[in-house]
Amino acid sequence: MKFLLSGLGNWSQTWKTLESATLLAEDSGFWGIVMPDHYMVEPEKGGSSTLDSWIALSYLAAKTKRIRLGTLVTPIPLRPPAILAKMVATLDVLSNGRVILGVGAGWSRSEFEGYSQWNNSRERVERTEEGVQLIMKLWTEGSVDFDGKYYRCNGAVLEPKTVQSPYPPLLFGALGAGQKMLKLAGRYADLCFIPVSRMKNFSFGEAKNIVLNEARLHSRDKSISFVGGANFSLDKFPYFGSKYDPKSYADGIVKAKESGCDYVLVPFPSERFLDDLRHFCKEILPSF
Repeated sequence: MKFLLSGLGNWSQTWKTLESATLLAEDSGFWGIVMPDHYMVEPEKGGSSTLDSWIALSYLAAKTKRIRLGTLVTPIPLRPPAILAKMVATLDVLSNGRVILGVGAGWSRSEFEGYSQWNNSRERVERTEEGVQLIMKLWTEGSVDFDGKYYRCNGAVLEPKTVQSPYPPLLFGALGAGQKMLKLAGRYADLCFIPVSRMKNFSFGEAKNIVLNEARLHSRDKSISFVGGANFSLDKFPYFGSKYDPKSYADGIVKAKESGCDYVLVPFPSERFLDDLRHFCKEILPSF
């Protein structure tokens, strides 16, 4: 099993903790660390004191040598996808090939209305797919002409290319995804996160089958790895339990492995994040 650390988010008030946690995770053998990519989340509750995730990840890349760094997830329609492609490629070069691009359609209306444009769910999914197509072309082709429904470019050249070939892994988050996003994961994902406990719309097995059935239609069902997650709760944001229970974490890892996951996402409550992470690394991680 490969482990990805999660849980703190890109909130400014927890930045120093996240920096320390990233260094500890790398020293302890974590494969990667992922953070959400939000500018505004529940602003009425004070959730808008954030750092830009991609700049923050660039800082962490300079502090580390091995651990993978990415988002869970970046709302693709929030930014011009060609600009995002350049940002991610730059970080992949500077980190010597350690970037993960999380892919989502976005869900925070206040965030989109503040920084971009809010559209209905159907259009956000369409923009996400078209944006991913454009990003992949820029990462793999020389001069790119693109004339889509939502995005266009003429003679765009993205150099240097990403270190990872053909490009950094695309991580789709399926926590609250509908069938359209799950099918999108089947067509494009390298990694697909599905919590083993439960989702909003589907069970783990149902969601996994939707992804794999779509992937088979495109002859890429062998190209997708699944990421399980322990201790997730959909009753609160950011979707993890309020208490660290070592047994439930260990059980969740076992369940993820039995469900066919090659990766497991490990979040911790913010109140005792570093203490709980240290306990996990010392008492649980060595068993897996």
